[in-house]
Amino acid sequence: MFEKIMNNVKIQKPLVHCITNSVTMNDCANAILAVHGSPIMADEIKEVEDITSICQALVINIGTLNERTVEAMIKAGQKANALNHPVILDPVGAGASSFRSETTFRLLDKIQFSVIRGNISEIKTVYQGIGTTKGVDADINDIVNEENLDETIDFARELSQRTGAIIAITGAIDIIADANHATIIRNGCSNMSRITGTGCMLSAILGAYVSVNQDSMFDAVSCAVALMGYSGELAQQKVQQQDAGTGSLRVYLIDALSTMTAEKLNGGIKIEER
Repeated sequence: MFEKIMNNVKIQKPLVHCITNSVTMNDCANAILAVHGSPIMADEIKEVEDITSICQALVINIGTLNERTVEAMIKAGQKANALNHPVILDPVGAGASSFRSETTFRLLDKIQFSVIRGNISEIKTVYQGIGTTKGVDADINDIVNEENLDETIDFARELSQRTGAIIAITGAIDIIADANHATIIRNGCSNMSRITGTGCMLSAILGAYVSVNQDSMFDAVSCAVALMGYSGELAQQKVQQQDAGTGSLRVYLIDALSTMTAEKLNGGIKIEER
């Protein structure tokens, strides 16, 4: 199902510019390398346009937000738009503070995003204009389940129509939606939430995947989300076999990303279209 999408990344090795979370920057870089992309992390406003110009995609992550980098994000995003390069937004913690929420909406006003990826509380904040998060984690009252799944898909589709971006809501149940389509992915493991940065890593991987699959961007987003989820499952299996812990899960996750094949992914993916 995803062989061409994965091969495009492996063959073309896209250079991805990340203005991202300083807590998870190293893991984001390693995640991009694991899927055969190439990362560059640059947030100095004096160089972001130059760096964006030589890259194939831009990832903006507001995890460790400050006023200096906001201006760099806008400058880089507008340069990427001018070059028709895809831009991914990860609104980490949107709704946790007025500064994060205001910055999210300022970015949405100034930049055209190709993909917006976040947990359910972050995406609800983008949709509603206000929201609550538990730090950078989803509010327990927002968690996607079978009872509210259709409702969540409906608002994701509406948000996609409003923003022009593919919406990726990730958690126990992942939802990818545009104005006309929706995909549900049920891969992953609960322990992924016990290591920092799995969402940030996925957003970084999305930059690599959409950059070289712009003619099938929805499928590329679905592939990247499935890749992260199934890699988490394989990592957890190794942890259980060795009676290891979350530190090992982090290492095994990178291992699984770097050794994944389309055949293996297609054999383990739990996906449905709505």
